[in-house]
Amino acid sequence: MSSSAAGLGAEGGLGKDMWSETPLIWSPHLSERLNCNVYLKLENLQPCQSFKYRGISHFVRLAVESHGPSTHLFVASGGNAGLAVATASKALKARCTVFLPTGANERVLQFFRTEGADVRVQGTCYAEAVEAAKLATESDSNGVYVPAYEHPTLWEGHASIITEASRQLPQNTKPDAVFCSVGGGGLAGGVMTGCKSAGWDDVPLVTMETSGSNCFYQSIALNKGAFSDSPRTPPENVQVVHNAEHNVNVAHLSKISSLATSLGASVPAPAAVKMALERPGGVKSVHVSDALAMEACLRFTEDHKMLVELACSVTLIPAYYPELFDKLVPAHDDGSKRNVIFIVCGGFLVSLDSLTKYQQVVEAELSPTTTRDLWCNGELWKIQAS
Repeated sequence: MSSSAAGLGAEGGLGKDMWSETPLIWSPHLSERLNCNVYLKLENLQPCQSFKYRGISHFVRLAVESHGPSTHLFVASGGNAGLAVATASKALKARCTVFLPTGANERVLQFFRTEGADVRVQGTCYAEAVEAAKLATESDSNGVYVPAYEHPTLWEGHASIITEASRQLPQNTKPDAVFCSVGGGGLAGGVMTGCKSAGWDDVPLVTMETSGSNCFYQSIALNKGAFSDSPRTPPENVQVVHNAEHNVNVAHLSKISSLATSLGASVPAPAAVKMALERPGGVKSVHVSDALAMEACLRFTEDHKMLVELACSVTLIPAYYPELFDKLVPAHDDGSKRNVIFIVCGGFLVSLDSLTKYQQVVEAELSPTTTRDLWCNGELWKIQAS
């Protein structure tokens, strides 16, 4: 058993890694559709059902090792980051308090309480919940604030996705691209960190996000060299903030309109934006409609009998549109098969009721005759229905 798989159980003590080593499976459905080898990294099988457990359990474990058994973890999150902190804290028998803004779903609150977390509803929005959590941390001598996505320690943990995938692929196989979703940049930061360690720094990274939460895309556009030789003029709902530490511009969205709430960061991690701008293999940044993410969710459920939230299914959209996939990952000149990895990042914010609602939206907005509009690195692409 590997060190990852042999991590910490609910009754165990401190271990090296707490996350589960997840399978990398070859998808017969998607491989046939795209005429390539499609591999799925199943992060939905982590203890809290999302990739978040890797980096956050790593952060929590180090915090408990440093501060001792009286450590009190604080986090602001109504989603996967909060559940990851609660799950890791329970495993380590540490106190955990999760702050959520008003309006949080009772089912979500129950998930946190099941993991033994103290749940506090405070603030009218996520930013106010963050402020409340940080103030509570400062007033507790044993308090440690756990960031949701913007910390190198998180990326170290998330990087293990690539470490595992690099040895799970068939021998001597190097992917032609890695696909992942992006919100604040936590997963993307981990993937880029892992690619650098695995010798995959030249492998293109395709980041997918929904148009109503595309702070990463807008941030890439605000900097020279990614989409064009000069920065783009931001839309009206974007405030430009310059980060002096990393010397990059980042986009601050005035509101989040996407239903993919786990992608709902208003501003990305500046360091992740910097990494993306400087990658030798580059980053292809794509944003799409919620309806396309819903369609991918429904198709993936049918193909692989797995239910994932929109923040995950947005990653899978190119797998269901060969025309889009071929634009993102051009065919080899010699005709050999391409090899790609889709990170199925998971997420617990989904239900069977959601599928019914998604089906209604898809039927209303995505007719078989209409083209699908999406944006990639500053260009509008019109893709035929598939």
